[in-house]
Amino acid sequence: MMNVSDKKFREIVAEAIDEIPAKYSSFIKNLAFVVEDEPNSEQKKRLSLASNQSLYGLYEGVPLTRRSSGYNLVLPDKITVFKLPHETVSTSLEDLKKRVKHTVWHEVAHYYGLGHGRIEELEQK
Repeated sequence: MMNVSDKKFREIVAEAIDEIPAKYSSFIKNLAFVVEDEPNSEQKKRLSLASNQSLYGLYEGVPLTRRSSGYNLVLPDKITVFKLPHETVSTSLEDLKKRVKHTVWHEVAHYYGLGHGRIEELEQK
């Protein structure tokens, strides 16, 4: 288990965001990244999370592939990175950074409209 300050965790998330390749990050618009300790009760209920399940990140919004030309004047989509689940499974600072980077990439892939199956395919390559 790894413990870092909230400030340090936000820095790690910011680094992971900065490491998104330009060919993807240049198309990101109206997307907010936030950090929370863990999912709130509404998020857990909506996702039907069991008490023993961990959630590392969550994309909430309308994926790019589902937007029409009339999609404008809306609040930003949101990617939340959850601190406590990451700390619980991480064994070192480098491991924590690696896991956060993976979570950020995974949630950005959802923003682009990729489902879990396609994300897993890409991760295997």
